[in-house]
Amino acid sequence: MSTVRGVEARGTQHCETTALGVLLRHQGIDLSEPMLFGLGSGLSFIYWDSKNMDFPFLGGRVKPFELTRNLAATLGLELLVRETTSPRKAWADAAAGIDAGHPVGLQLDSYHLDYFTSKVHFGGHVVALYGYDDENAHLVDTDQQGGAVSTSLTSLAEARAARGPMAAKHRSFTLTAAQDPPSPRSRIVPAVTACADAFLEPPIANLGHRGIEKAGKLIGTWLRRTDDPQRDLPLAARLMEQAGTGGALFRNLYRDFLAECDALLDSEHLRTGHRLYAEAATGWTEAAELITKAGTSGDEQHLLQAGALLHELARVEREAMEALRRLRR
Repeated sequence: MSTVRGVEARGTQHCETTALGVLLRHQGIDLSEPMLFGLGSGLSFIYWDSKNMDFPFLGGRVKPFELTRNLAATLGLELLVRETTSPRKAWADAAAGIDAGHPVGLQLDSYHLDYFTSKVHFGGHVVALYGYDDENAHLVDTDQQGGAVSTSLTSLAEARAARGPMAAKHRSFTLTAAQDPPSPRSRIVPAVTACADAFLEPPIANLGHRGIEKAGKLIGTWLRRTDDPQRDLPLAARLMEQAGTGGALFRNLYRDFLAECDALLDSEHLRTGHRLYAEAATGWTEAAELITKAGTSGDEQHLLQAGALLHELARVEREAMEALRRLRR
């Protein structure tokens, strides 16, 4: 049995920022969840569809673990990542961190966790491990999943060994702060402009503002894309609003990040970005409502409205990011 002392489970919304908050507070760095998300340049967009998918997916953040890598680089943190194909070595790596007195981040498939309320495979889920005994592992997860929770060692091993989209090979990680770390305030501009650059200049049309435009064009076909629209469309909307996104496909988190930045830096560009992302957040929640209505009613008109709204959101977010990119000047 081993437990890291002083670990706090806060009411947070997104899995990766939840785990990062636990690891950083243990290092004496206490930042809000929106600040963690923003300094990690976490906002993005992807329209993901392929022949082997049952239904299209709308994503609102960078790929799993990229946020962690971004945040470590931004704040000058030492990020130690371990991956292995051996379940035995994977557990030894994680347990060694706990025995040494610090929490450990784990990437795994949430489907296998005993406490998880939604039995859907997601290999990009991240938790903070802070203790274990002979039977159970003690974790910090999102507020929605219970905060400080426990799962059997067997279920944890299954979750870490799972393979599939976004999964990693028993990935565990720790973060260590430098002796003289940069102030978060000093890192706002590089984090914001890096996020804006990626959003405005995506390498493919499925990403960034181009991805939102593409989604707006294709969403009108969604009733014909599924044999069970009453299931698939409301599920897509719930994923946008409730699947650890903080609401509005992560736009609420980014809006709140920009509000915090605006209180720290005097910048008209920041104020513009914040105003536009407040508008975008409202729009994404409205889009989710329209998608739900389309699924429950079978009326394609709701999807056509959603498509027009996404076209407008692509413009709003492009203008927001163009303003935020000017911060580097």
